[in-house]
Amino acid sequence: MPGQNEKIGILNRLRRIEGQVRGVAQMLEQDRYCIDILHQIQAVKAALGKVEDQVLANHAASCVNEAIASGDPLAQREKFAELVDLFGKVKR
Repeated sequence: MPGQNEKIGILNRLRRIEGQVRGVAQMLEQDRYCIDILHQIQAVKAALGKVEDQVLANHAASCVNEAIASGDPLAQREKFAELVDLFGKVKR
């Protein structure tokens, strides 16, 4: 779980992304040039990628680290399996 400051940062970033997505919808409604719309979509994807990286880093620093520190092999396998599953879905 991220710390309070990290959580606020992630939520702020998601709110900006929400605004970007609304902007893309407006561009479509206004029949804006397709390349301009595609550029904005790429910007949204990049911003989401940064959020994903932050959440993953927080997961590794907290949840995975706690499982390792606990010395509990079952907890360690569960956290590892979660990551393998997550990265397996990305490849599909």
